[in-house]
Amino acid sequence: MQIAIVQDVIDAGAVTGSLKAGSDGAMCVFDGVVRDNTRGRRTLYLDYEAYEQMALSQMRVLAEEAIAKFGVRDVAIIHRLGRLYVGETSVLIAVASAHRGASFDACRWVIDTLKKTVPIWKKEQFEDGAVWADGEPFPEEIVRG
Repeated sequence: MQIAIVQDVIDAGAVTGSLKAGSDGAMCVFDGVVRDNTRGRRTLYLDYEAYEQMALSQMRVLAEEAIAKFGVRDVAIIHRLGRLYVGETSVLIAVASAHRGASFDACRWVIDTLKKTVPIWKKEQFEDGAVWADGEPFPEEIVRG
């Protein structure tokens, strides 16, 4: 199990390479990337902050729950903090399993649950202002006025 909060670029190849084992038939990877807009509003960059000790603890619990709930072999959850620009990876979830169905299901569950429950916050900086976004994909306050 790999659980980390980092300040530097996430090396997806290194994470997935170290997670694979001979018994795995599938690895599902979610690579959360900073996009260039939200609802048509041009994004300049994102600032991520966290209550790190609690976030790491909850990320570890999520990985343990995913293994128990979906029967997958191993899980990696890596989240980056600080200022991230368009195209950079903010969060990487990797799930290794004997079969693809369990891997897909666990990966989706981990990212959805992480965004709703783990104390990591994202401030979206647009050309015309900034908004703190929660775990919802498109908070209403992001709508261009």
